[in-house]
Amino acid sequence: AEAEARLLLQEAQESIEAARSYRRELEQRLRGLQQAREQIRESATLTRDVLEQHFNDLKGTLKKLLDERLMSLLQEVDAIEQDSIKPLDECQKLIEHGVSTADDLLRDGESAVHGDVGQRNEKLCSFTKKALHIQLDSLPEVPSLVDVPCLSAQLDDCLLTILKNQIFSHGTVASRPPVQLEEFVEKPGGILVRWCKVDDDFIPQDYRLQYRKSTASHFEDVYVGSETEFIVLHIDPNVDYQFRVCARGDGRQEWSPWSVPQFGCTTLVPHEWTTGLEGYSLSSRRNIALRNDSQSCGVLYSKAPTYFCGQTLTFRQVLSGQLIETVGQPDRRDSLGVCVEQQNGYDSLQRDKAVCISTNGAVFVNGKEMTNQLPAVTSGSTVTFDMEVVQLGPCSNEGGNFKLRVTISSNNREVVFDWVLDQCCGSLYFGCSFSYPGWKVLVF
Repeated sequence: AEAEARLLLQEAQESIEAARSYRRELEQRLRGLQQAREQIRESATLTRDVLEQHFNDLKGTLKKLLDERLMSLLQEVDAIEQDSIKPLDECQKLIEHGVSTADDLLRDGESAVHGDVGQRNEKLCSFTKKALHIQLDSLPEVPSLVDVPCLSAQLDDCLLTILKNQIFSHGTVASRPPVQLEEFVEKPGGILVRWCKVDDDFIPQDYRLQYRKSTASHFEDVYVGSETEFIVLHIDPNVDYQFRVCARGDGRQEWSPWSVPQFGCTTLVPHEWTTGLEGYSLSSRRNIALRNDSQSCGVLYSKAPTYFCGQTLTFRQVLSGQLIETVGQPDRRDSLGVCVEQQNGYDSLQRDKAVCISTNGAVFVNGKEMTNQLPAVTSGSTVTFDMEVVQLGPCSNEGGNFKLRVTISSNNREVVFDWVLDQCCGSLYFGCSFSYPGWKVLVF
């Protein structure tokens, strides 16, 4: 009976735990539904605001354009009216002057005809000479009505039809953006953002990626191009950043609606070169090293062992995606690579407990040159290191056989080899050495 009671109690406890788990799952799904509802409502509210603002702007702009066009046409009417009336005013003045002259002449004539008989002949003679001088047969030309302007306005009613068709087809409402964010991959001091097309009928030409800190109010562009992934650098560790992406269709000028914003962050501290080595000048973030003209030489190491197996270590230029922005004179000791520990006193990474590539493309493992060779490192090169653990023997604090499979890529070519060490290495340093000034390297 006790065994049966214990069994029943155990089954009841299991059922209770299952019910709790079921309830937690339901609550999580309710939260998911609430988030979906909030997203629909927030996006609908935002879309309404955007539409109202856009059409209000269109109304204001259209009214302004119509007012400007009306003013232009009215000014054109005023100009034609003034230019056409001016010669008529001049002709009127000329006729009015003739009428006045004719009135004076008539008064003189009547005075001569009805005057004293003794002075009549003299007055008639003077009047006749005056009449001949005035040229009474010369009359000013008055234009006929068909020869003067008759203003009218020509207004094409088809404009309303065109505007109506354009307005009724202007703007669309999309329930889903054609592209969405797909994946965030942590990088040291950065985040690799990937996105994908979710609308099969949409043919993208360019993508536009924006981001902002969670505390910022405005997004800023970080990438515009045809790729579907981008590494966003200068990311502070353990800080949330919000990302969104949109696309521009083939042959179109306008951008699509934004994707659903998503948060991403990195827990990996950024790679930094160590300070204080006389032969190198560093950027403010200490991720760019420039070999200066100092006579001092040696290996410039990372500040800390921040490279972990399973990650990709990349050397490249800040803006153009190149490894080397400017290149100095090459030397056989020049190298880029990773190592187990910092060892001062060396002028190259071509030593024990290190793997590297020289600027002429030679690959060195523990100081020994391999037969396989990569292209030379020049302006425009990109070099990456990838490693995965292949353990040979027991690993403990006292050490043991330890093997890393290393892939070094440069200019679309790669070499793969095994790097055998006598101790476990959870993290590695990186470094570079250049004998002559002019070499400039970004690491991330």
